[in-house]
Amino acid sequence: MSSKGRKKRQETKKAEEPLPLLGRPLIWVGSSKDDITAMPSPVKASFGFRLRRIQQGMPAADTKALPQFGKGVFELREAYDTNAYRVMYVVALKKAVYVLHAFMKKSKSGKGLPKNDTNLIQTRLKRAQEIDTENGHE
Repeated sequence: MSSKGRKKRQETKKAEEPLPLLGRPLIWVGSSKDDITAMPSPVKASFGFRLRRIQQGMPAADTKALPQFGKGVFELREAYDTNAYRVMYVVALKKAVYVLHAFMKKSKSGKGLPKNDTNLIQTRLKRAQEIDTENGHE
């Protein structure tokens, strides 16, 4: 078979594969779901849309890697009504996308995360790793 015929068949196969509607499961660690729920509606909608894209394996806008927590940990950022909102999540685990932390950023000048948020993310990341290695998930 010619390379031209093989290429056409590969393109046809790719076109037939639908995008998964739900993709990987989304698991909320700690109070992260309640924390997002308490945010303003436009912020919740933006984070929800982007988390769905992440579940489907698609890129999401305004995402920043957080290498200080290890490979596959990211931050979603949103600005609304002079406030800054953040959602931290991990995609590097096998079973799901785990939402680790969601909060309104208090400091307008500092680029780093406050120590208590850093500690909370590390604790919840360890919990996500435990959940990911258990049989089934919560």
